[in-house]
Parts: sequence; C-alpha cells; structure tokens
Amino acid sequence: MELRVLPGGGPANTAVALARLGTPTRFLGRVSRDVFGGLFRDHLASSGVDLSASVEADEPSTLAIAALDQAGQATYTFYAEGTADWQWTPYELDPARLGRATCLHTGSLALVKAPGRTAVEEFVKAAAGRATISIDPNVRPSLASRNDYQVTRWCEWADILKLSADDLEFLLPGTSTERACDAWHAAGARLIVVTRGAAGALVSLDGQRATVRAPRVEVVDTVGAGDSFTAGLLHALDSKGLLGGRLDGLDLGTAVAAAEFAAQVAALTCAVAGANPPWADQIPERMTDVPQLRTTTGDPQT
Repeated sequence: MELRVLPGGGPANTAVALARLGTPTRFLGRVSRDVFGGLFRDHLASSGVDLSASVEADEPSTLAIAALDQAGQATYTFYAEGTADWQWTPYELDPARLGRATCLHTGSLALVKAPGRTAVEEFVKAAAGRATISIDPNVRPSLASRNDYQVTRWCEWADILKLSADDLEFLLPGTSTERACDAWHAAGARLIVVTRGAAGALVSLDGQRATVRAPRVEVVDTVGAGDSFTAGLLHALDSKGLLGGRLDGLDLGTAVAAAEFAAQVAALTCAVAGANPPWADQIPERMTDVPQLRTTTGDPQT
C-alpha cells in the first residue's frame, strides 16, 4: 500500500481549477500554519490562486484519507475534529474580503460543519446582493447528517446549484432528478446541474432541461472531478460575461455549452492522480478517442 500526500479540498480544488483555466481567483480559507498548511498554500499559489484574503490559523489541518477501488472511485476517512477549516468567526468573514468578485462559490463542509457554518452562511447571504452565488453540497455522510444540508434554504440566495447523483440520492432518497430540480428552482436557484459520472450531466435552467454527454477518458482516479466540473462551468459562464448578477442573460443553450466544457475539465482531472485539474492549454477541442471507464466525483482534504 502506498500513501501519498496531496493537498486539496472541495472549494480549494475548484479555486485551483479556475485559476489554471485563466479565471482570476481568490481563495477565502482558514489555512493552518502546520506543515500541511504550507503544502496547501504552495499548491494554490503555484496555480495562480490569490491567497491574500485567507486566514492563517493555529488549529491543525483537516486530513482525509482517500482509498481508491479498482475503478478509481474514492472512499474517505476524515480527521476533522477541531481543525482549522471550520473555526470561522464573523470577524474573519468581513464582507470586504469578497473584494470585487463577481461570483462566490462555496459548499462541501463549509456550510454544514460547526462552529463556522453560521458565519459562512451569513457571509454568503450578504454577498448575494452583489455577486452570483454558486453552491456544491458535495455531501460527506460520515461527517454530517442529511438535515445539516439545508439545500432548499440555500437556494433562497444561491443562483447555481451543482451536485452529483450520489449527493441527490443522499439528500432526497427516492426522488427523481427532475422533481428535485423543480423543488430547488421553486426555492430560488436558477441553474441546477446534476453530474452523473460516465452518464454525463443533467442541466436544468428554470425547469428547461437538457443532458450533456461525458467525454471518454481512461480513469486514473476520480478525486476532485466534481470540483473541476464546477470550475469549468463557472469559467465558461464568466467568459460570456454572465456572472455578477442573477444569471439574467443565461439561456439553456449557453448553459449546456458551459456544462459541456465543464465535463471536459472533469474528464481530464480523472485522467491523472489526485485533484490535479488541467491548465487551459491542456484542454483539446474534442475528447472522443479514449475508451470510456466509469467515473464519479469527489474531493480530498489535505
């Protein structure tokens, strides 16, 4: 058995992928001063992520052990008690930290893990007045219960909701994707994307729906694929000047094109070990030549 140390984490993986695609990206995180925190800072900074709004924390880094099966799918064991990520205070999340950002992306454990979840939620709600809000629940059943993921309430101020089919089954067991999307649209979210691994993704814009195929790729592992998908989606929407408001100028065709690009970014992340998303110049126009293997989504911590 081989153990490798790879820095990552849901929103952090998305930040790295966005920066590598060429979108100016600032990461707001509580980063430990320990050795893992140093690796984490180096990883983000070397990808072009702005860390000026992050907080240096005395608490230790969160650790996640990702075990891979033969198909490259990961299961996680977390060491997250009393760690730096979740200790946010309202003082540390002053609205000025948002700067001139046109979009704020959050999710995963930041919105569900005490004691910082309340401060994070209040910060995001305040940001919704001047930025597009993107959320990925990225559920972790071993660390949070179904009731901790208040997705319907989050949709009151979120514009984009991206989640996996596994997330959906955990959050609303036995509920069809279409019915879930309609409920979350009614709560306020305009764009909902549900990723389905090798089956592609469903795009739902105000109830109008379309499907996107997954590019064929030989999978090394699936760590960080969902986070890279989110980055590709946001990058494509930003390139059309659609972020910074309530997605008023977005139509279904544009949303589908953004999701198709996102699927390419995710596929390339699956083709390498760990949460190591591609740089802009590594993305070909079409990816159809490699035999397809089963993919899924996930993210590590440090």
